[in-house]
Amino acid sequence: MTHILQNVVFPTDRDPDLLPLYVDPETWSVIDEEPVRVSSRAQLGNIIDRTSARIVAGRRVSFGTYFNAFPASYWQHWTPVREVRLTVHTEGPATLLVYRSNGSGVRQRIDTREVDGSAVTVFDLTLDQFSDGGFIWFDIVADEKNALFHGATWTTEQEPPRSGKASIGITTYNKPDYCVWTLKNLAESPDVLELVDRVFIVDQGDRRVDAQPDFPEVSSMLGDTLQIVTQPNLGGSGGFARVMAESLARPETEFVQLMDDDVRLEPESVRRSIVFAQFATVPTIVGAHMFDLLDRPKLHAWAEVVDEEPFMWRALYQEKLPHDFTAANLRQTPMLHMRLDADYNGWWMCLIPVSVIRETGLPLPAFIKWDDAEYCLRAREHGAPTVSLPGVALWHVSWVGKDDSIDWQAYFHARNRIVAGLIHSRAPRGGTLLRHSRRVDLKHLMMMQYYPVALRHRALRDILSGPAHMRGNLATAMPAARALAADFPETVVHKEPGVPLRARRGRVVFKRRPRHDFDSPTGLRLRWFTLSTLVSHWFHAPRPENVAQPEVEFGKNDAHWWRVPIYDSALVSAADGSGKNIYTRDRRKFRRMLLDSVRLHRRLRRDWPRLAAQYQAATPEMTSLEAWERTFEGAR
Repeated sequence: MTHILQNVVFPTDRDPDLLPLYVDPETWSVIDEEPVRVSSRAQLGNIIDRTSARIVAGRRVSFGTYFNAFPASYWQHWTPVREVRLTVHTEGPATLLVYRSNGSGVRQRIDTREVDGSAVTVFDLTLDQFSDGGFIWFDIVADEKNALFHGATWTTEQEPPRSGKASIGITTYNKPDYCVWTLKNLAESPDVLELVDRVFIVDQGDRRVDAQPDFPEVSSMLGDTLQIVTQPNLGGSGGFARVMAESLARPETEFVQLMDDDVRLEPESVRRSIVFAQFATVPTIVGAHMFDLLDRPKLHAWAEVVDEEPFMWRALYQEKLPHDFTAANLRQTPMLHMRLDADYNGWWMCLIPVSVIRETGLPLPAFIKWDDAEYCLRAREHGAPTVSLPGVALWHVSWVGKDDSIDWQAYFHARNRIVAGLIHSRAPRGGTLLRHSRRVDLKHLMMMQYYPVALRHRALRDILSGPAHMRGNLATAMPAARALAADFPETVVHKEPGVPLRARRGRVVFKRRPRHDFDSPTGLRLRWFTLSTLVSHWFHAPRPENVAQPEVEFGKNDAHWWRVPIYDSALVSAADGSGKNIYTRDRRKFRRMLLDSVRLHRRLRRDWPRLAAQYQAATPEMTSLEAWERTFEGAR
């Protein structure tokens, strides 16, 4: 039986910014080791439909792109597949060229065919030279006349170890328009629905998905495949736990595809992730990459890991992300050709086998933040790896236009990271985790951001109280954190009513520097800056005129922790550009919170072994199906 591993596809909408992710009708060169576009001939008018395109006479088009190159290294490493067939359908005179790359991005031509008329061209390829990385792709060169491309597939005759379907689970809180769009996208993709058992929408908001004007139409298209589940807001962990619980009750479901609500979907990615999971040698979590929904050619997340020291998440080669595919395509970017092994994948889109859920359990009752990372670390301890698979991705609002470390989510950032460390860190007393946490407090305090510090300290006190608090405050921690903002004037976003807010000394402007090249203090200079700033904030009250009106103004990208603290007050643009926040030095809050930070982190370090034993012992019950079912029943 022939199994389609990957279809060659074009964008579902006519967004010219997306074209470089699917097809590359451009000529590139390299100058001073940087990719340079020599000529640009990308024409949306040559894209006929989802699988067909026109190749203009005399031009060359490459399918060595993010969504259409075949990730040979991942298939060789994680599956038993060794023989793959590429089948290309064309019409008219053309030349087909097949290439491969290695882990360093060096390309090599492996086959060439001349075609004419209505042609079906087959290339039989072996996956045996891709240990470190590498893709396989093909180019089409039109001769003296236009040629037509009518689709291509990557297939195998090998039978997969698993053949079950997936249930898709979308957790939403007041994002009904996104959800309806995703449902419509799925409904119009019959090849994807062939592999789908159920689509669960776990609606936790008061703007219901099923109340949207377009919902009846899409519901009719999906029929019994769609199931709406409503429950109070239990966060992402509560919503995805509900999806897992519903899926465990369905014998037809072998995989659970978790997905965020505020996304734009590439349906082929869903199909690819399910097929890859079917073929994986062992039950494997298959994760998707994340592109920026507001700047769609930019890749933000690819192969994420949790560093043992200081137990913090990051992307491999984080210094090279986000990657802009309009500035450098796949073939021009060696980093993208390496096989990168991930520790976890964000739950913006992540497929988990049901067998892994039965063995590992459900998520921690974490509400949001770190539930995905902790889950994948726990699954790995049970023998299930996580694969961050190229060519499987969606578009999600990135963190560029927001700063959730200073809003109500600061509580969950602090608590869940340390809880995950208590459960999984093997470093004595968490290694440098607590030192890093204390430094985060100091940066916020020096920045006059007292609200996130108050939330972080609430989180530390809850951790010290023991693991029972996590389920106990699952439904109340978020509203309580948001209510606390009323006690902190810096949380108010001042909109501009036509008369702009002004600082006494005007806006501070800094020289633009290359990405990742900052003037932050290091070494002895850092120590002196920190000590002198802490002493200054401890002893010196702000001048009255700087309390009455902000002393200076900063753009968001200039308001760094080593710049703002030297002033009594600052007017700082909000990350999303909606207005400005006013940060004002408060000596009383600073003193109290600084002492609290020292005391709380000292207690955590002293009690780490006891707390680690408590949280590790409590994890099986906290993540059990029975505990979550009691939560769902109690939340009705």
